[in-house]
Amino acid sequence: MFAVSGTPTDCVNLAVNEILPRRPDLVVSGINRGGNLGDDVTYSGTVSAAMEGTLLGIPSIAISQLGEDRFHFETAARFAVRLARQVHRKGLPPDTLLNVNVPDLPPREIKGMRVTCLGRRMFDSNNVIKKQDPRGKTYYWIGGNRIAWAERKDTDQEAVEGGRISVTPVHLDLTNYTALAVLRDWEKRLMPSHKRMRPGRRSRPSA
Repeated sequence: MFAVSGTPTDCVNLAVNEILPRRPDLVVSGINRGGNLGDDVTYSGTVSAAMEGTLLGIPSIAISQLGEDRFHFETAARFAVRLARQVHRKGLPPDTLLNVNVPDLPPREIKGMRVTCLGRRMFDSNNVIKKQDPRGKTYYWIGGNRIAWAERKDTDQEAVEGGRISVTPVHLDLTNYTALAVLRDWEKRLMPSHKRMRPGRRSRPSA
């Protein structure tokens, strides 16, 4: 047994590149205690570990179990086994990981599974809550007021609220290709003035 004091990403990197006797066929990150829905993928340790596996060229899954006081980990575990076998047989598209969220339900109450897109949370203006601990020191609680979700069809949030397991394909390339053409027009405008060449003038050769 090994313990790593770094991040979940560090765990995957160290395991694949140093500890394991051979390269694994699959990386499964989780089961996380709590959901990783929508925007959570941008800062989730569970998802980042699956991203690291994907970067290393290994099919990877991040799985999270929703819950509050009691977590039905057996629900997520049963589905994780079935999904892992399917991914092992079929593989995944290039640079793609699966982000899985399991409703807060026992296995017999799960209503199915949906392939989904990422949802988007809507926060109120007071997203940061300022508090004091018993010793009088100030601390801040970020993201305490999740008030709503943006209305989008086929989202992970919609699936789990309906009692279904969500499986969201997440691609590593976050580039907005639609915006490239627009932003490339900025290149000349944002170039430092000393780098701009006026028509008809040549730069002097260095001595």
